[in-house]
Amino acid sequence: MLTLRPLTDADEPAARAAHAELARDGFEFLLDEHDGEPWPDYVMRRNLHAQGIGLPEEFVPETFLLAFAGRELIGRVSIRHTLNDYLLQVGGHIGYGVRPAFRRRGYATEILRQALVIVGELGVDKALVTCDDDNIASARTIEHCGGVLHDVVHPPSGGPARRRYWIGLSD
Repeated sequence: MLTLRPLTDADEPAARAAHAELARDGFEFLLDEHDGEPWPDYVMRRNLHAQGIGLPEEFVPETFLLAFAGRELIGRVSIRHTLNDYLLQVGGHIGYGVRPAFRRRGYATEILRQALVIVGELGVDKALVTCDDDNIASARTIEHCGGVLHDVVHPPSGGPARRRYWIGLSD
């Protein structure tokens, strides 16, 4: 059973370990972390960002949740409440990651499934989810959750091509 929940002060050791682990894959587990920022301040900032408070100009409100199976930190998900131009092209409504030791067990699919419910509760009727064009595992996860490939785009700032999928949320 997988549970999504907000960061807490007690999550620091596991979250920092996951951040270091996934950094080796080029994945940012802890979003917008500032070097030297005390952990309780980071937790508070993430919670304020979910409410749209204290956001940098180019950011949108975003809910950041950790994914746990029992007491084990499996991964995380970032749920953007709206899309700006950048997110429409590259990032989408949902960004998720699973620690390498827990991949290929269905956790990514369950994280995305639960995140889609949350996005729907925010009033979004069609969610955009993206992945790198060469990330076949993520593409399959998105398709398994109902994603329909819209197109493949090349980010204006460079980097790998991105697949953009739309997932209908209303019945």
